[in-house]
Amino acid sequence: MNKNLIIIPTYNEALNILNVIKKILHLHKNCDLLIIDDNSPDGTSEIVEKLRLKNIFLIKRKNKQGIGSAHKTGLKWAYEKNYKKIITMDADGTHNPKYIKTLLNVSINADLVVTNRFLKKKSISTWPILRILITNIRHFLIKILLGIHYDASGAYRCYNPKQININDILIAKDNGYSFFWESLFILHKKKYLIKEIPITLHKRHLGSSKMTIHDIIKALLYLFITYIKK
Repeated sequence: MNKNLIIIPTYNEALNILNVIKKILHLHKNCDLLIIDDNSPDGTSEIVEKLRLKNIFLIKRKNKQGIGSAHKTGLKWAYEKNYKKIITMDADGTHNPKYIKTLLNVSINADLVVTNRFLKKKSISTWPILRILITNIRHFLIKILLGIHYDASGAYRCYNPKQININDILIAKDNGYSFFWESLFILHKKKYLIKEIPITLHKRHLGSSKMTIHDIIKALLYLFITYIKK
């Protein structure tokens, strides 16, 4: 297939999903979209179904299985369909579709392209102070413990499926937020060519973050366990 796919996992994003889809299709009419919804009680999947567009696909999962699990499901689906390039992004409106073009252009000479919030000053200045603190601490710990300089916890990426073996991505065991840095760490160790682009992320305006204190503690423990085992 000579097409690009954009994967967007959702859980209770009824307030954002329609606007996100409209923005993407306005800039990238030739891309397909895959929405993976974890049985959102707010009716997110119903909003997607009502669009009835031939280039929008929907996977409805029976329960909430985690953001990392959703990415694995989407990537496996994309590899089976033989898409040319695969973009992954969030549904909360913080990932501006304007970066998709740059991601695709840079991916011509890369196996994976990730966005980096730390290459530009004030790139997350509109976020709540606590979220900024958590993001910076996580980035620092991943950099020190795993020895990778990338912004490893971001979901906004572009995969080159012709270059990356899907099984190398699926080595990542975590099904939650740690999937992002774990998979990147694995691909880095396997010597894939990874490039970065700077990005500015504005805070979400509608809905609420799905990340909980439990998620943060679990992710930190998993990071230290990975460090001990590496």
